[in-house]
Amino acid sequence: MPIADRIGDHQARCLPHLLTLRMLARDDAEAPFPWLIGTQVAEATVAILAEAEAAGREARAATGGGPDTGIFLGVRLTRLATAADDAIAAAEAGEYTHLRRHLHRFEVLTSAIWTVQD
Repeated sequence: MPIADRIGDHQARCLPHLLTLRMLARDDAEAPFPWLIGTQVAEATVAILAEAEAAGREARAATGGGPDTGIFLGVRLTRLATAADDAIAAAEAGEYTHLRRHLHRFEVLTSAIWTVQD
């Protein structure tokens, strides 16, 4: 299977999780159970991070895995993990305005990683 197809598979497995995050970010009503939203945000972001990391490993292997590629993707994954942590913290604190902002940033960074890996 070509590398583009394998990376595409990782992207496809992220879609349900991205949709969950979009639904949580668009909800204008404050949720009565912030710990539940925190759990949903954590589960979705962890799954997306895992797929992005797996796709990054495959991309590095396909390109020869030079140090520059590893550093570049590593920095992007660190930014994505930080955005995930920020979103989880905002959800657990019941800060829904901040949650929406952090989820938007997480989605933008996820899209950027897929663009680089493509």
